[in-house]
Amino acid sequence: MEKSPQIWWFAFGILGLVLVSAVADDVVVLTEENFDKEDDLHGEEIILVTLISSPCGPHKNLVPTLCGHCKKLAPEYEKLGANFKKAKSVLIGKVDCDEHKSVCGKYGVSGYPTIQWFSKGSLEPKKYEGPRTAEALAEFVNTEGGTNVKLATIPSSVVVLTEDNFDEVVLDETKDVLVEFYAPWCGHCKSLAPIYEKVASAYKLEEHVVVANLDADKYKDLAEKYGISGFPTLKFFPKGNKAGEDYDGGRDLDDFVAFINEKCGTSRDGKGQLTSQAGIVASLDALVKEFVSASNDEKKAVFSRIEEEVEKLKDSSARYGKIYLKAAKSCIEKGADYAKKEMERLQRMLEKSISPAKADEFILKKNILATFAA
Repeated sequence: MEKSPQIWWFAFGILGLVLVSAVADDVVVLTEENFDKEDDLHGEEIILVTLISSPCGPHKNLVPTLCGHCKKLAPEYEKLGANFKKAKSVLIGKVDCDEHKSVCGKYGVSGYPTIQWFSKGSLEPKKYEGPRTAEALAEFVNTEGGTNVKLATIPSSVVVLTEDNFDEVVLDETKDVLVEFYAPWCGHCKSLAPIYEKVASAYKLEEHVVVANLDADKYKDLAEKYGISGFPTLKFFPKGNKAGEDYDGGRDLDDFVAFINEKCGTSRDGKGQLTSQAGIVASLDALVKEFVSASNDEKKAVFSRIEEEVEKLKDSSARYGKIYLKAAKSCIEKGADYAKKEMERLQRMLEKSISPAKADEFILKKNILATFAA
């Protein structure tokens, strides 16, 4: 290892896919190949590294039951990484000890999680013995590294339920509501928290979809009413069934996304972006195929049929129908290559810095225009 003035921080842990999926892009992935090349990473003077071990290896669908302390650390470490991401003197990373045993063995890691600090000019680690919270870890890094990073309070997209607003939110017939019943002391709940937050964030622009949680330990009467006996328990309250139904799916981000898209008729990915299927209406697609292959004189007749079909649509489909109509009208007025040129323009706009709402608007238009350009 090059003996340049560096400060290294190591947190070694067995949390498998729980931490791997929970730690966001704010944590840099280090390996045996790049671990000793700290200067090649970002050139920081201080580097914060988490070394983890995954007993599940490449099997993504398996969730380890080992090391509850590691699972508990996961959301705290993610919070730490997010807050130190913009600090030019600090890089927060992670190494999978299962894949890169030589790195962990080199520093004598035998238990999980193990947290060590390497001071400037020293390759001998100092073991961290403090509390494993983001606040305590940040204080330690600031003290040892001479930084002054304060943890920001990140607004949550999860709707917090209480006995006062539960019925108003959950029993709203216009909303599809996913509810997590949790307890503050529950380790599994803490492990789920960062994933659940990402689920809520992914659907925050969907007005009819609500991702919420309830402290079932505090509001025991509500928990008993819905038969909650373990934590976390997830229930889905769709528009048509306010008695609620159990959510028995997986607890990875992709599992929740697939469930909500299927149940709520949405088309988003784990980052909250609309997919290529967003806005597509099957009944209109069939008419668009006729429209595209029709002669210029015949197009007007097909356009009238599209208008009739749009009038039958409801809710979000009615909104998409208006985009279909506008696209068809523009194709008639501006020529057959209108759809392709407009898609290219929208793509250029999407590559700029725009609001999530505006991105939704452009993606919907682009998806629908693609049916006219086929």
